[in-house]
Amino acid sequence: MTRTQASSRAVDDAAEPAALAMLRDALGDGADVSSRAFDRISAAVDASHYLLTPSAVIRPRDAAEVGIVLAHARASALPLTFRSGGTSLSGQAVTDGLLVDTRRHFRRIEVLDDGRRVRVQPGATVRQVNARLARHGRKLGPDPASEIACTIGGVVANNSSGMACGITQNSYRTLESMIIVLPSGTVLDTADHDADEQLLSREPQLHATLARLRRELTTDPELRLEVERQYSMKNTMGYSLNALLDFEQPAQILAHLMIGSEGTLGFVAEATFRTVAVHKQAATAFCVFSTLEAATDALPALVASGATTIELLDAASLRVVQQDPAAVGSIPDIEITGQAALLVEYQAAEPDALARLRDMATEVLAGLALELPAELVSDPAIRGNLWQLRKGLYAAVAGSRPSGTTALLEDIAVPVGSLSRTCADLQVLFDRYGYADAVIFGHAKDGNIHFLINIDFSEPDQLAGYRAFTEEMVELVLAAGGTLKAEHGTGRIMAPFVRRQFGDRLYGFLLEIKNGCDPTGLLNPDTVLSSDAELHLKHLKATPGVGPEVDRCVECGYCEPVCPSRDLTTTPRQRIVVRRAMAEAARDGNERLLVELSEAADYEVVDTCAVDGMCQTACPVFINTGDLVRRLRSESAGRAAEAGWKVAAKAWGPFTAVAAAGMSVAAALPPALIGGPNRLARRLAGAEAVPLLSAELPTGGRRRRASPGHEAVEAVYFQACVGTMFGPADGSDGVAAALRALCDRAGIALSTPERPATLCCGTPWKSKGMTDGYELMTRRTVRALWLATDFGRLPVICDASSCTEGLALAWEQLAAANGRQPEDLRFVDAVQFVAETVLPRLPATKRIGSLALHPTCSSTRLGTNSHLNQIAEAIAEDPVVPNGWGCCGFAGDRGLLHPELTASATQPERESLAERSFDAYASNNRTCELGLTRATGQQYRHILELLEEATRPAADAVATLTT
Repeated sequence: MTRTQASSRAVDDAAEPAALAMLRDALGDGADVSSRAFDRISAAVDASHYLLTPSAVIRPRDAAEVGIVLAHARASALPLTFRSGGTSLSGQAVTDGLLVDTRRHFRRIEVLDDGRRVRVQPGATVRQVNARLARHGRKLGPDPASEIACTIGGVVANNSSGMACGITQNSYRTLESMIIVLPSGTVLDTADHDADEQLLSREPQLHATLARLRRELTTDPELRLEVERQYSMKNTMGYSLNALLDFEQPAQILAHLMIGSEGTLGFVAEATFRTVAVHKQAATAFCVFSTLEAATDALPALVASGATTIELLDAASLRVVQQDPAAVGSIPDIEITGQAALLVEYQAAEPDALARLRDMATEVLAGLALELPAELVSDPAIRGNLWQLRKGLYAAVAGSRPSGTTALLEDIAVPVGSLSRTCADLQVLFDRYGYADAVIFGHAKDGNIHFLINIDFSEPDQLAGYRAFTEEMVELVLAAGGTLKAEHGTGRIMAPFVRRQFGDRLYGFLLEIKNGCDPTGLLNPDTVLSSDAELHLKHLKATPGVGPEVDRCVECGYCEPVCPSRDLTTTPRQRIVVRRAMAEAARDGNERLLVELSEAADYEVVDTCAVDGMCQTACPVFINTGDLVRRLRSESAGRAAEAGWKVAAKAWGPFTAVAAAGMSVAAALPPALIGGPNRLARRLAGAEAVPLLSAELPTGGRRRRASPGHEAVEAVYFQACVGTMFGPADGSDGVAAALRALCDRAGIALSTPERPATLCCGTPWKSKGMTDGYELMTRRTVRALWLATDFGRLPVICDASSCTEGLALAWEQLAAANGRQPEDLRFVDAVQFVAETVLPRLPATKRIGSLALHPTCSSTRLGTNSHLNQIAEAIAEDPVVPNGWGCCGFAGDRGLLHPELTASATQPERESLAERSFDAYASNNRTCELGLTRATGQQYRHILELLEEATRPAADAVATLTT
């Protein structure tokens, strides 16, 4: 079934209104249950190549509501599937029944015992948990490459492992306890001392079944040896039968069966893990071999040398990673023919221990048949780039697939000694079935490799070829003593082959476990176990083109945790999914669906996108969904709006002056005189046309004025126009005065371009899709800066990170159009300039106690957060970036037009800030300061203002206090 068929069927076959109405009533006020086509389609996809559109989407608020939903599903005979991060690759998180999204309301993280344990709900991502643990020098054992987006729910459901944890530090091995909600409604906390007695009392049949299966397995030597063999390597096929050997009490057996069960046995509401130490000492080598066989043949020696991690990349993988900007200076710049590489890392707790490992590794590397010399490096930047390349490899490879094809990723493991032969046999299969662009990579130390092929499922001959290829691949892997799924879970892709891997007797064990936990078979049917021999060939996902900005998207979901609108409307992945569904509806003549999606998309796809580019920072193929949204805004903008913004570009000085005056008038009037007319105007003209004014907004700022330069000038200062429209915080002189004062103290002379009040970086026009006004403004601004910098001799300093980024992007586009190099004109954010050039020349700072610091999306994209932290450490004893930090969603004026966006985006940060008080609050962009002030009730200021106050001479400080 293609995406179009699933989406169209969803509109006609939504869950019965009566059944959903009953569920809403049972959940009570605030129930989040939707059968709207837009919600079902946007929530349908995961990262796999399967697609089913749910009949309804439910977001329960706690475990009690999950119990209510389960009871409703039983009473209504509706199948139900749990979903969290949606990074699963095997089709285990798609359904045409009820989709229960457990991410939004299940994000609590509780660090225990100084980080030695952590209690986590399923909606928290691995990266979020590890960020909390980092201050204790600890981390989770599982280390999946998708840690930026994959959630604890998915890690538990799939028994995820990763690059270093192997089978000793995965979810199964590091679990301490969990809270389980069974389909019957039974809630069991396995941390309770009497958990087994509770299970016996509440679920006697399940308790008896697990106890009996354990007895049968432990008393049958042949079966026991087979289970021990299968789980001596990474193995996520079927259920964790090793739990029947590893634990005696049925309650503990059940807890460990839940790991890897893919939501087919029950719901894990909470899990407590034992954490592992972070080894800060590390050395990494990128080893290039002439062939894939030579690389895999080197594995035994490298494993014996004590390597923590060994990652394999074949020739096709190397060609892809060479295209990544992070590859420059990190991997050899050579022509790739048939080479392969091993990314090898050694880790230790202490320098001496690492030195011993380095000595051993150096000796081993010297004896390998390397094509190029391999050097062990400890430089964090180089190592970070290497691991960035590896972690983003799947999506990068899938993103480079031919148009119209679907990327299909397999995940197998074999004994390490069989890996070389298995890789060679796989390459024979690739040639036989015409998969010329197939890629092999993975966790070579564990004998666990991934291979990716691209298939056009709309072509019948390609589907038939895939069917035959899969049969041969299954036989190949099982003949090598391997497992068909190592760490990605069984899913729909391998459910038809579970019996073949385990045999009839052990398959019977699996069936009894499923029936014991879920006798009605409503939880995630056809996942893990299925009687449909061709399940893996059904419900395949098509990916029609919708625009060059996003067509490379593989719907992996890496972008979602950093998106400011993720809890309000849609994420970047969902925006693309909806556009693809609209394209298919248009192609198939489904006018009803197209109209329904289009009407909802105006607000949920276009209006509430912050176009902040944070999605690009997380995307392995560097998609900025904001580029798509800007184009959509441009296409929908009327001629009047385009003309109005073009006029504004021509008269920007007067326009900003009027805006500043309006802000001052609004600030001076009683709120009652402003609020009513303002809300009425928004109702009449629309939220996109009239900003929402509020009491915490400042007065207007000061007009920008030119200052002449002289021979000693070191930089050209471009004062952002947001400082003209929005004045500084009460009692402050603003960032412009602060920057000038800091430079004066450091003996650094600045100049400005001519007529600065008429200039702008162009971001307001670009974000709204006003292309004519954008071109007019950026050409004028760049021309003025080109002259002011003595034709690029001096750098341009800007005091708002978003505007620094905007200037750099504008110059890059114009430079490319005019045959110049982007580096001919240099743009430096004021925070970076001060940290690198001004701070070393300043007097000692008078430090405050604590500082809450908010990096911005622009400083993240510019790579200047380290400079922001440097200044924060200079002025505060305890600078803190709060947990839950992210883009505030204010996005220039987006937070004024849609304040609900900022309120939603800042909620996690706001909750973290509420845990304690701080002496000061700072950011590096005026509009972000306004957004955070509104969201938190705390006065945010530019960090350079705080630095200026901290470095004032004593006399000035006394005078300021007196005043």
